[in-house]
Amino acid sequence: MNLGAFSVSLSVKDIHKSKEFYENLGFKTLGGDISQNWLILKNDNHIIGLFQGMFEKNILTFNPGWDQNAENLDSFTDVRELQKELKAKGIKLLTEADETSEGPASLMIEDPDGNPILIDQHR
Repeated sequence: MNLGAFSVSLSVKDIHKSKEFYENLGFKTLGGDISQNWLILKNDNHIIGLFQGMFEKNILTFNPGWDQNAENLDSFTDVRELQKELKAKGIKLLTEADETSEGPASLMIEDPDGNPILIDQHR
């Protein structure tokens, strides 16, 4: 099962302080909009998202259709196909993608320890 590019989405209290902290660790801004309280930062192949006031817990995030530079892949497994595989394996979905739709969609699952996992397709 190829879930796409991996990142950790961090729920931060002060996006400006968090940005400065991670920049001191060598991360550079890859995308986002700090005025909207979200940024995507990258250090080598490591990606983190900083999100202020958008969700409660940190989230493991996978993006089908993207590589580790947030660039579109020519070929990828659609989130709706991944959803069917997860259901077939008996994995409980917290949120689901509309299987009759196309394009951007997402689903959410949770690991046995309660860690949220977002599979978020942007194209």
